[in-house]
Amino acid sequence: MQNAWEYHCSDEEYKDLQGKPFKLGFLWHQKLGYRMTPGDEVEDMFILLNEVKRQIPSVTAVSSGAIASDYQRLRVESVCSRLGLVSLAYLWKQDQSLLLQEMMTNGIVAITVKVAAMGLDPRKHLGKDIGFLKSYLHKLKELYGINVCGEGGEYETLTLDCPLFLNCRIVLDGFKIVMHSSEAVAPVGILHPLAFHLENKAESCSSSGIDKTSEICKEKVGFVFEVQGDCLRRPEATCQSAAEVTKLDEVAERRLHISRTKNHNTFSICCWLQDSCETSAGLHEDLEAVLRKIELKLVGYGFGWENVVYIHLYIADMNKFSIVNETYVRYITQEKCPFGVPSRSTIELPLLQVGFGSAYIEVLVANDQSKRVLHVQSISCWAPSCIGPYSQATLYKEILHMAGQLGLDPPTMTLCSGGATAELEKALENSEAVATCFNCSISTSALLFVVYCSTYVPSSERHRIQDKQDTFLKQMRLFQLDKGSIVKVPDPIFLYVLVPDLPKRALVEIKPILYVPEDADVTTGTVQELSCVRMPSYWGFQHAHWHDSCFQKCVVHGKIFAVILCITSEDVLKICSESLGGDQDNRDYQNSFHEEQMERVSRFCIYLLDKLYMQNNFSWDDTQNLRFYFPTSLGVPVEALSLMLTNAFNELAEMGQRVKIGEEPIFNLVPVLGAGRSATSMDDIITCELFAQKA
Repeated sequence: MQNAWEYHCSDEEYKDLQGKPFKLGFLWHQKLGYRMTPGDEVEDMFILLNEVKRQIPSVTAVSSGAIASDYQRLRVESVCSRLGLVSLAYLWKQDQSLLLQEMMTNGIVAITVKVAAMGLDPRKHLGKDIGFLKSYLHKLKELYGINVCGEGGEYETLTLDCPLFLNCRIVLDGFKIVMHSSEAVAPVGILHPLAFHLENKAESCSSSGIDKTSEICKEKVGFVFEVQGDCLRRPEATCQSAAEVTKLDEVAERRLHISRTKNHNTFSICCWLQDSCETSAGLHEDLEAVLRKIELKLVGYGFGWENVVYIHLYIADMNKFSIVNETYVRYITQEKCPFGVPSRSTIELPLLQVGFGSAYIEVLVANDQSKRVLHVQSISCWAPSCIGPYSQATLYKEILHMAGQLGLDPPTMTLCSGGATAELEKALENSEAVATCFNCSISTSALLFVVYCSTYVPSSERHRIQDKQDTFLKQMRLFQLDKGSIVKVPDPIFLYVLVPDLPKRALVEIKPILYVPEDADVTTGTVQELSCVRMPSYWGFQHAHWHDSCFQKCVVHGKIFAVILCITSEDVLKICSESLGGDQDNRDYQNSFHEEQMERVSRFCIYLLDKLYMQNNFSWDDTQNLRFYFPTSLGVPVEALSLMLTNAFNELAEMGQRVKIGEEPIFNLVPVLGAGRSATSMDDIITCELFAQKA
């Protein structure tokens, strides 16, 4: 239960740190994103809420009426974040026409006290009831595109009556109009009340809807508090600074490993610990070491956390999620990321089973700060909030990187009931709500979907996950086409990954990547492969028709190249048979693997990826990320697998010089329980996810 409150405080009660009185703050910080600014009006709100929290410790949240104004929402969220309060914004992104009607239906009587928009005349429209102006406001919306709820500052109101006013309503007896601007197009005027009185409410029944609301308000009247007292400006408690610097010699002892792609525009850095289960110091310590190492790497490249677009956070135990967040927020903060904190997905992986440490992080880094971030911390009916330091989505260079989406009910932030398919449908709906903010749709703009499936989903139900996703996206695409939307990407590609656990014990989590071109009318069309280019035949591999069944690809001509490469046990048999003259038995390659066979498979993966790069006129230098997912049941040590891929890249560089080799590998290995191109066949021997973009 949230407590309502009001505060009575006069100007002279405000004092600075030297005890000198001052008046209420002004609008000093005028940028969209707010940062703490002494003397700004937002700091007045901080002082008031800080006093409320001190006097009524049970207050844990603040509710605001933000509908579409990021300017307002971000300021409320900033104050709430500093005070450890939850921001509630249940009107966020709601249809304003429906909201206006709902306010009228529930007996809210409000008059205009300021107008500042085309079509609104102070002399005609000030002091008028919103219900009286409703039809006129809708007319102005059609003519000039105004916000019918005044969300763009078109008008301000004073509430004279509503269900919260249990005994009396306000009656305005006199007022005057003050003109601030007499421009012919959009004059600005303000109504100043001069006299009013309270009028007892009649006992007669009104509409049933209003009666019901009033009864609810009467039940909650005991939760209304009045906060009074001195309100001095107190110095804000300083947040804990960045984590204590981990000693480099200790980091070296922990055997930190780094990988990095070579794209000059956007590249990924991966860091993990090569530890055994016995030597891992624990999740907090491992995450601290990995975050610190990445921070040092960023600084070494001349960057910081503000350049990070996306973070993949892999942990060994989801039960320690709260510990992870506590450590995470010591590095990635709003102060360090003034242009917006990066988006994030958090997944539990079988790290310890393969000899990794308890934490594993991959960051996608941009070489400039032109990213556009959507970070809504308020709980609303729109989409799940991101109360922590991560964003719903980040748009950079026409690629929308969306945070991992769970099947959460936005207003309650709880997982929806109904099992895996219900969670998936809700996660897709949430993803669509986020995509809409960037004027796109997951059904027409998605390049790639990664679907994480928890082991808590019975294998007998996994086929329903894929069926639900296919049905949802087809229906959504038809809906978008009916609206006149343009299909930006004809056919997205899919990767399904089986993992031990997900946040909130969710059954599924989806991670879409979308193409959002700067020119809204751009379509991708069909890309023709460069058949005239002479294809390589490294390591004795020759083109075979069955190679085409190993991969899915999505190409935006001259811009983006995404590939999912799946090698099954049947494919391994073909690969090894080709190399050894077909003299191979039909052993079970899923459970019995030799390093010699895996070395051949590794070379085949690099060969096929290189071939696809050449056919589609891309190069290894365009690579943003390159992940190899391998199951814990593979039976090949991770060190051996890493060495095989490294040797394959070295050999490729020597043979064709199409890939540049540095001290750090350009790929990262991700241990999973299973992966594949469908929810029913997550049993690949190895799966590759590649994403490339031309600078």
